[in-house]
Amino acid sequence: MIRLLLADDETMIRAGVAAILASDKDISVVAEAGDGREAVAQALATRPDVALLDIRMPGLDGLAAAEEIRRLLPGTGVIMLTTFGEDDYIERALGLGASGFLLKAGDPRELLSGIHAVADGAAFLSPKVASRVIARLSGGRLSRGAAARDRIAALTAREREVLTLLAAGLSNADIASRMFVVEGTVKAHVSTILNRLGARNRVQAAITAYEAGLVGGDEAAAGG
Repeated sequence: MIRLLLADDETMIRAGVAAILASDKDISVVAEAGDGREAVAQALATRPDVALLDIRMPGLDGLAAAEEIRRLLPGTGVIMLTTFGEDDYIERALGLGASGFLLKAGDPRELLSGIHAVADGAAFLSPKVASRVIARLSGGRLSRGAAARDRIAALTAREREVLTLLAAGLSNADIASRMFVVEGTVKAHVSTILNRLGARNRVQAAITAYEAGLVGGDEAAAGG
């Protein structure tokens, strides 16, 4: 069972999202919040597996709440709910350690898939969000590509293989199955990869893989 915290300042949107989540027997909404401060308090009280946060909330916004939750509860995955035109917010959230980005107006199936992916230790970008992030990255890809390749050069061949699969959106369990190793080995590789790349989470590592040319835009959009 995936224990989830849902935070959005609009009551009707929160109710609509909760109704979608209720259709999945493996997801349980253990707490709701109407602003960032309440979200942090509820996260500490309930210790959810995943926190689903609206980016723009009064008082303490979703970005600040995400930063606090990631600092206080590193085992809780954070997914940001966004709308079109919030690209700058998305980039900031990447730096704060969010693992998923979903559009409020997106397909409900993406919402459920994203929650399952993040709960399983993977990253998830709504394809439409991913395409916008990749488009912004493409503008400076040449200059960033060299730096990304330098960072990836510090990885072993095995670690590069893990990074490529991670960037394609595979969970630790999926990577282990693909590479015929135990999941604990994959977790150890991922930890080493994040440290060597200076990445705070799997999304940042995936972006580095994209900038370095390990994966293409279509793969990054599909897997986050």
